[in-house]
Amino acid sequence: MERSFYYPVSWSEAHRYKSVLDVEGLPYEVLSPLDLPVLEEGQVAIVFPSIPLRSYVWVRTLFASDGIGYPDPFAREIWLKK
Repeated sequence: MERSFYYPVSWSEAHRYKSVLDVEGLPYEVLSPLDLPVLEEGQVAIVFPSIPLRSYVWVRTLFASDGIGYPDPFAREIWLKK
């Protein structure tokens, strides 16, 4: 899955969000701090691909904020080559 944006949530909140997202049928994946090192201890990231605007508005309402842009995996590689 191409990763576009994410929401950091606590481990205890993750199950609730997963249940709601499963009912809605939106694509997502859950990543741990090992997969996404910017997360704080005790957090996971609920990661989404690019989704239609209407779906994004629904997700934004669910999480009560804008998503965080997923880090570009090539940005560090490009920076290291300079």
